[in-house]
Formats: sequence, structure tokens, C-alpha cells
Amino acid sequence: MKIAMFTECYEPYINGVITHIKILTQGLRALGHEVMIVTGDTECAHHYVDEGNVLHCPAAKTGKRLYGYPIASPISRHRRDLIKAFAPDVIHIHTEFSMGQSGIRMAKLLNVPMVYTMHTMYDEYVYYIAPGVLSRPATKLARQYFMLVAGHADAITGPSEKVAQYCREIGVRTPVNVINNAAELEAFRPGAVSEDAKAALREKLGIAGDETVAIFVGRLGREKSVDVLLGFWKETVRPEDKFRLIVIGDGPVRPELEAQAAELGLGDSVIFTGRVVHEDMPPYVAIGDMYITTSLSDTNSISMLEGMASGLPVLALTDPLNAGQVIDGVNGYSFNNAEEMGAYMRKIRDMSPDERAAFSSSAVRSVRASGAEDLAKKLLSVYTGAMTRETQLTEAVRLLAMEYCRRSGFSAEKLTRKKIYRVYDKFIFASEFDDEPVTAQEFDINVRPILVYHMDRGKFEFTEYAASELSN
Repeated sequence: MKIAMFTECYEPYINGVITHIKILTQGLRALGHEVMIVTGDTECAHHYVDEGNVLHCPAAKTGKRLYGYPIASPISRHRRDLIKAFAPDVIHIHTEFSMGQSGIRMAKLLNVPMVYTMHTMYDEYVYYIAPGVLSRPATKLARQYFMLVAGHADAITGPSEKVAQYCREIGVRTPVNVINNAAELEAFRPGAVSEDAKAALREKLGIAGDETVAIFVGRLGREKSVDVLLGFWKETVRPEDKFRLIVIGDGPVRPELEAQAAELGLGDSVIFTGRVVHEDMPPYVAIGDMYITTSLSDTNSISMLEGMASGLPVLALTDPLNAGQVIDGVNGYSFNNAEEMGAYMRKIRDMSPDERAAFSSSAVRSVRASGAEDLAKKLLSVYTGAMTRETQLTEAVRLLAMEYCRRSGFSAEKLTRKKIYRVYDKFIFASEFDDEPVTAQEFDINVRPILVYHMDRGKFEFTEYAASELSN
């Protein structure tokens, strides 16, 4: 199978989406499938495909608030030709913006199914573009936009039930396939980093041998709630506890967080490392004794999975929509406040060597099925389902478009593919949630008879709705 994946940015940028795509691509290629990654690139002047089958598209750099990520035009004749030459069987978009729109266009052009993965809870990110009093109307507009993007997808996936609930809230009718993120298990396995390398890094960071280390890894944006973590740390940690917090990553609120740590008097117990490239991350995780987070915006944190893969128990602020990711006593503990966080930190610190080893092994086992090939197999099932649905739908459209033309007085014998899909644009899609296509007016349809495709029954039916009925 050939899969074209669309993303706003790719390596050398670092974020959870890029890591997800990288791991998924590794898994798909290991199983014998071909992958092309289509991404924006601020360093190139023209489209080109590199030796890793990454299609680089000329792009402009966004501002600091958007991390300087590239943004490319969604339309390009050269890009279209390169993707047509690759001839994908499936298009998989990992973004809703410029490159996502490009993927939607290519799926329509090539008549192939399109899979959409929603990685991000965007209500938490609206403040980047519309802070303050504008956030509420911006959130409403954003939800409408993401619903339209999802409406183009033959299948939708997300890394947690949180995404599925979000899609239901904004009105997306297509069910979400919940597929957890994956981690590079081999790179982060216990023992992958030598004791000498760990000792050298602890010395570099100024961590004493008797100090217990908690780590957080992530982009330092407001949505990650590191400010909450610092507040909890101030409230519960004492110098005699000999805890150190390492905050690994960079982002727009890093100066604010460093200033907050200084104001709280945490300078001796909190370390901000700044940006660490992903290839250099294993030693930073390996020196930790636990992974800690107060973020409620994450859907299924890859950094957290990497911590578990390294044998670190996770302490996470309770998030009912991510229930099951952290299981008390198995791979960590969930806490509700600073007092509980501190109690669990001390509980882990005070475990005997045998208890710590058993807890570490349990954390590793909890992510054993979170490897690249496991992720690829789950997505392949989604791709296959989308392809089957698209094949059935295309044939149904062809047959019923001919009947539609016959009833409407058109010449069915002279139908071309373009004309068929022009008719197809007038179809109403009714899901199992609809008793009848009462939302037809949203599609600006004023003709009859109308072809209604019932997703729950998997078939088309003619419905004699008059224009007056549709406007009610």
C-alpha cells in the first residue's frame, strides 16, 4: 500500500505530531508499505523529494507565538504532479491547516480515501491567535472549521477518548477510531543509556547523587500548564526532600516560567534545559526517577510514553478523559492537588530497590504494545476500511448518478467522471444519528429527487423532498 502523509512541518522540528508520524512511518515501512511525507519547508525555494521520500514544499515561517512553524500554500501544480507520480492509495492528513487542505484537495483529485488524525485539543490553543475577549468567538469559529475538515474524511482517528468526545461536541458525525500514540521503545528501554552517560549528564546539570529527579518533557506553551506544576512544587516540596525537577523543552512561555520559578524561590530545585533534539532525549529521560505532568491538554503524551518505556512511573494530574493511561500502582499515580502529588513523589522516593525495580518493570510492560509496528497495524486497518468504503461509494455514486440523470432528463450515456462528481456534490449524507436528512439546507440543495446515502445501512435511497420541505 502507498500512503501519503501531510503535515505542516517535519524534522528537524520537534513536537508530538512529528514524532507520531516518524514512528508510524517506521512501522509502515517495516511492514513493507511505501510512505511519502508531504511537508512545508522554509529552507527550500522549490518542491523536491529527498532520499527519505519526504516531499519538501516551499513555505513561509510563522511568528514566535506559533513556534516559527512553516506554512505553505495549499495549492501547487508541481506538488500535485509529484504526488500523482507517487500514486498513493490513501492520503492521511495530520493537520487541519495549509498542508491538510492540500491533502484534502489531492484526495479529491486522485479519488482516493482520506484519513484524518486529530492530534490536538484546539480549544486549548485558541489564545495563540485570539487572546482575551476574542477567545470565545474564535473558539466557535475554530470548531466550525475543524468540523468542516472532518467532514471530508473517510475515517478519523485520535489518540484518546478526549478527541472522540471533542469531535462529538463540535458536531462531527463520523466515529473516531481511538488509536493510542506510540514510542520508540528500543531507544528508550532501560539500559539503553550507559551508567557513565547518565552520570555525566547529572554532573552537567548539577544534580547530586542523593537527589531524586522528576522530569517533564514538552513544548513550553500555556496549554502544558507547567505554571501549575511549579505552583504545586512550591506548595509541597521542601529542601530536605532532595527533589529536583527538570523541565525539558522550549516554547513561548519559557521566560515566564523561569521568572515564576525565580519568584517562587525554586531556583535551586528546578532546572530548565531548553530545547533538546529528540535523538539526544534518551539520556535526559534515563536520569529521571519519575515523570510528572499537570497538563490537561494532552491527548496521549508521547513524552509520557517515552518515560514509561524508560521505566519511569508517571505522576499525572487527574484527567477523566484520559483515564486508563496512568493506572495507579501499575505505571504511576494520578493526583488531584499539590498535597497528593507530594505524597506520591515521596512514596516513590522511599521505595526499596526491589520495589522500585518492580514498579519500573511494570511501567515498561504497560507500554509494550506501543511500538512502531503496533501503531502501523492499527492504522492499516483504518486505511483498509476507508479504501473499502470509498470503492463501494464510488460504484454506488456512478450507478445512482446515472439514475439521477435519467430522472432529471440528462443524458446518462454522456456522463463523464467530472459530471458524475458534480452530481455527487449534490448528494446528502445521512448518518445513523439522523432520522431523516433534515440538514439538507446546509448543502444548498433545491432539486429533487434527492439521493440520500444512509451510512448505517450502507446504501443510497431516493427521497422525494421538495425544496419547501428542505427549507423548514
